[in-house]
Amino acid sequence: MYLPSADRYTAMPYRRTGRSGLLLPALSLGLWHNFGGDRTPETQSAILRRAFDLGITHFDLANNYGPPPGSAEETLGRALATDFARLRDEIVISTKAGYHMWEGPYGEWGSRKYLRSSLDQSLKRLGVEYVDIFYSHRPDPDTPLEETMGALDSAVRQGKALYVGLSNYSAAQTREAAAILKDLGTPLLIHQPRYSMLDRRIEDDGLPDVLDELGAGSIAYSPLEQGILTDRYLDGIPAGSRAAGDSPFLSADAVTPQLVERLRALDAVAKERGQSLAQLALAWVLRGGRLTSAVVGASSVAQLENSVEAARNLDFTEDELSRIEELLRDAKTG
Repeated sequence: MYLPSADRYTAMPYRRTGRSGLLLPALSLGLWHNFGGDRTPETQSAILRRAFDLGITHFDLANNYGPPPGSAEETLGRALATDFARLRDEIVISTKAGYHMWEGPYGEWGSRKYLRSSLDQSLKRLGVEYVDIFYSHRPDPDTPLEETMGALDSAVRQGKALYVGLSNYSAAQTREAAAILKDLGTPLLIHQPRYSMLDRRIEDDGLPDVLDELGAGSIAYSPLEQGILTDRYLDGIPAGSRAAGDSPFLSADAVTPQLVERLRALDAVAKERGQSLAQLALAWVLRGGRLTSAVVGASSVAQLENSVEAARNLDFTEDELSRIEELLRDAKTG
């Protein structure tokens, strides 16, 4: 029988999500790649247990996470029925709907029919009566935004979600969606954008400023840029890596000699701070406390533990930030 660590809340920082009452751990566990039917249940269980022992109370999912789609929710559902059966009130579960999930005209995007059907399926796979956060995973160019936001509002009113969020919405779309939600009486809790040292588009778009204005939280996904911001690529593309395979999320073309040179320079900064490159990248995303949390994946307990160590040093000197900014600027223009 799994017994959680008695000191699980002593080391992990928790941050308030916007102007809400909800606190999230600085690092949340994402079940995107490593919790589908193609991974061993024993490894998955060990990662989930260790995450909770380290103070990670937030498990982030989407309906299509796997592979196959839906299997990540089933994995967490088994853990909720066994290891975490008495711990549901200590856990924040988020899921999303928006990308392709099933065949036909009602299996993706942002219609009320799809979002409500998807949420019902997610609850069944998870074996819970509600999720804590339900996201619209991407904006739908053809469905009125009022319909999509109305479906999120309905999920809260039906007791199937406590809060609602957006993911992959631009700053302008977020502002419009938040206004609709406010009129409906269900405020926007959080936005989940892609954000990392190597992908700073949300800064150019002004999304962080809009979220501050709205009083909404933010949680970055892919803060390690699909593994590029780790020590795996410091000598190029290793065999067995995501870039060496046929992953749709990271191609070999992305790992250029110029990028490797920048990674090595960033790794030198990390070593001076007593961190790994991955820890530096996570700390940088969380710098200053502006973001609520960052989603990390893990294929092993050791990888998870390495990421969580980042939370021990989230402060930067002005010199460190200047050096990192110079390297990132060179990477962007070089």
